[in-house]
Amino acid sequence: MGEAEAGIPATVLDAYKKAEAELSASKPGCNLPWQLLAAIGKVESGQARGGRVDASGTTYSPILGPKLDGNGFALIADTDHGAYDGDPAYDRAVGPMQFIPSTWAWAGRDGNGDGKKDPNNVYDAALAAGHYLCRFDRDLSVQSQMNAAILNYNNSTEYLNTVLSWLEYYRKGTHEVPDGTGTLPSHSSNSDPGASPSPTTPATPSTPSTPRTPSTPSRAAPARRAPPEAARAEFARAEPDASHAHPDGGPSGGREHREAHGDGGQRLRYQGRRAGRVQGEQGRGEGPGAVHDHR
Repeated sequence: MGEAEAGIPATVLDAYKKAEAELSASKPGCNLPWQLLAAIGKVESGQARGGRVDASGTTYSPILGPKLDGNGFALIADTDHGAYDGDPAYDRAVGPMQFIPSTWAWAGRDGNGDGKKDPNNVYDAALAAGHYLCRFDRDLSVQSQMNAAILNYNNSTEYLNTVLSWLEYYRKGTHEVPDGTGTLPSHSSNSDPGASPSPTTPATPSTPSTPRTPSTPSRAAPARRAPPEAARAEFARAEPDASHAHPDGGPSGGREHREAHGDGGQRLRYQGRRAGRVQGEQGRGEGPGAVHDHR
């Protein structure tokens, strides 16, 4: 189990590392570690549903958060005419990093050089999330600033703790696995990517367990790390119903964690319910709502 959780699909891993390299060049003072993107990607979509992406990094089917119609989630009327989320009435968080359409409109990036900014493409989404986390001249090597960046992505203490537990886990070592073979979220995704997910309230994450060496191993076997308890799936959202990615606190599916972003935009983060993250506001956006407000 530990070894499987440490595996990250090849294309998804490449997207995180490329985003880190681009930010290292464009915003060297940010010190963005690719493992942070991996931790968020794990929580937001189970690494794009175990790496179900094509050669260009685009998911085979949309990863959508719940309909943000105010019924248990934030109320965000349609802002993209259904272009990204297929819903002409209400917005839904979209893609591996769960951006709300209105946030993606200003925060989106072209991470694979194909001339498009597609929230369903892991290269584009990872680069957008990286820029979002690095806003306001943050230095993510400073723990307090990293915490602030994560909370801006999703304004929830549970979310923060879960992401940090995965970050620590990935820093201890990861390995590449073939696309489509990554560990899937424990909650099975809906077979219909466009269906409205039935949100479930994730359990409060327990303190991440410290990697442990097997007791009295029969042979000199390498110690297996146990993945963070909370990270195993409570926050790794499944297909459509697991989406929340709103870097500045936007709703994607967790509880309704709202965060006011600069110009008043509001994000709900994934922590209780799934409301869709990354709400966008173009102004100062602080939470994933801005991704919710990524600049």
